Formats: sequence, structure tokens, C-alpha cells
Amino acid sequence: MNDSVDYASFVALIDDDEHSAHLLTRTLVAHSAPGVQCYGDASAAFLRVKAVLSDPAAARPALIIVDLKTHSDANLEFLEAIEHLIRQNGVPLIVLAPLLEETKRRALLESGASAVFVRHADRDAYRRVAGDIVEFWAHTQRPVAVGM
Repeated sequence: MNDSVDYASFVALIDDDEHSAHLLTRTLVAHSAPGVQCYGDASAAFLRVKAVLSDPAAARPALIIVDLKTHSDANLEFLEAIEHLIRQNGVPLIVLAPLLEETKRRALLESGASAVFVRHADRDAYRRVAGDIVEFWAHTQRPVAVGM
């Protein structure tokens, strides 16, 4: 995993499980994602996201992925803490979560998530979701960002 990525476009990954973060990073890169910077768990990531999005000169992520597993509402609590920064800066943010009931999914979307993807234990389903995330990232890029 990289703490420093030289790409103009990168994904910021917020994950409280090092093994999970490493696996997702490898899988995203295998699906042609841009570089991935791991921002750590919720507390470390909160400080880093706040610093990056508050500094106009800082390199900003093209996408933020939140995959917190410490408890069932960890993703929602994190989103609620950074919602104003996400909305203010327009950085797309997705959440990886277990299959959720509609009210919990809607709460994540109302708290600033651009999309919610289901985290799967099955290897093939996991790879498909990673591919879907990369496709989502590609669709969120502005044409000027890719030279059109």
C-alpha cells in the first residue's frame, strides 16, 4: 500500500482492517484504478481528509472509498463527521457495506455518499464489485480531467 502516490488522480481508501485495505487496493489496481492512498481507520482518516480538503494546494483524491467495519454504523458515523467537507469540495465518496436495509442505505446517501456498494465475501463477487467501483470512478471524472 502506498502512503504517497505521484498520480494526478488517486483514490483515497478509508479502511479499519489492514488486510482488507491491502486486498481492495490490489483488486482495484488490477481493474485499472488510479493509484490508491490508504488513509487508515476512521480517526486517522478524519484528520487526513480534513487536512487535504481544507488545503487548496493539496492533491485531492478523485474518489474516496469508505469501508469501516468496527461496528454496524461506523460508515455512517464517519460520513456524518465529514459530510460538510465532502459536499463543499464535491469529491465523490462511495461506501462499501454489507447488504443493507433500505433505510440504512438511504441514510448513507443522505449523509454524502455518492453510491453504496455491497461488500461480498465471495471472491468473484468481490472482484465484480471492484470492477464496478473503477467504472463508477471513470464515470465521475470530468472530461477536462482526461483531456477532452
